[in-house]
Amino acid sequence: MTVVSARDPYTQTILIVDDAPANLGVVVDSLEDHGFRVIVAQDGVEGLYRAELALPDLILLDVIMPGPGGFETCGRLKALGSTRDIPVIFMTSLTDTEDKVTGFKVGGVDYVTKPLEIEEVIARVNTHLSLHAMRKQLEAQNALLQQEIMERRKAEDALEASRELIRQQRDELRSLYDEIVAEQSVSERLLLNLLPAPIAARLKTRPDLIVSGPPEVIADSFQAATVLFADIVQFARFSAGMQPEQLVSVLNEIFDDFDSIADHRGLEKIKTIGDAYLAAAGLPVPAADHAVRAAHMALDMIESLARFNERRGHNLALRIGINSGPLVAGVIGRRKFTYDLWGDAVNLASRMESQGVAGHVQITEATKRLLGEAFLFEDRGTIPAKGTGSVHTWFLVGRTGASSA
Repeated sequence: MTVVSARDPYTQTILIVDDAPANLGVVVDSLEDHGFRVIVAQDGVEGLYRAELALPDLILLDVIMPGPGGFETCGRLKALGSTRDIPVIFMTSLTDTEDKVTGFKVGGVDYVTKPLEIEEVIARVNTHLSLHAMRKQLEAQNALLQQEIMERRKAEDALEASRELIRQQRDELRSLYDEIVAEQSVSERLLLNLLPAPIAARLKTRPDLIVSGPPEVIADSFQAATVLFADIVQFARFSAGMQPEQLVSVLNEIFDDFDSIADHRGLEKIKTIGDAYLAAAGLPVPAADHAVRAAHMALDMIESLARFNERRGHNLALRIGINSGPLVAGVIGRRKFTYDLWGDAVNLASRMESQGVAGHVQITEATKRLLGEAFLFEDRGTIPAKGTGSVHTWFLVGRTGASSA
């Protein structure tokens, strides 16, 4: 089915590609009421044909369709010289970060979420048509500028005028460039919210990994790193009867402070699980003082929770475990990327926490050796550790004068 409105030849054209065109009647009517000429295609193949034939000003493209889906169809459009520059807005019920990143990588400029909101569709269509027109206008102006520069350079008396014109055009180009960079930074921020900055940078150099999400994405072996597990003791009992908003508010206040400490001390926050907090030092960028960083963070966390208790009138306590050794860190997942840790060193750090004492930081002999005389310790003795056997452990109780607080 093809819908074409009888508009004057200068009306902008919108191509809608959707396998259920009957559901788009309101969208088509609204677009036509706003002065657009509307063409509808039922699948990706027909959409490609009509795009080459009509050369629309903008394409609204469904993601999930029989035959070539929206992402593949967009990729084909961007591979053709005649349709490469046409803005593509995806229509989809998919909201996962990976799907949005995939859409941007294959050339889409925006998303509208199904079920469609008419006012949102109109607003986004107008925005991207304006940006596209500005970009074309600036390209034309820039081409004209280059020609004027060559002519003006022939005359000495017009040299200063040509330089001023160049500066003006550069300002315009910078303004448009900043707008484009702002749009592109959206996808980059999504990656940085999910992954450590160095890992996100590596993924951006491999767009195939972001699009296809293979089982093995990125994995690194670290011969020397330190893992920190922390758990709020008896938090389930403390939070019993709390309203959901109050419970999340308490954890958010505590973990926000922990995040700040991790940034200050140079640790990488790995994840939170309920009221447990996992961080590591010496990765993804190796650091010779990884154990010292983790020790400082553990003591800072104890102090931070004490300040929280004083502010809020609570009596919460942390149980923290630390261990140092080799481990593997990497990115897993097809639909949601996760940066995680594996190895005996990680398991033993978890045992140090689970078999520790409330209000104390329990560390292994391996970590103590790396800390040297910069910290104060209390010998706990040997304790059984599941999966490892007997382990000699210590309590980290403070810093000496030789340690930087």
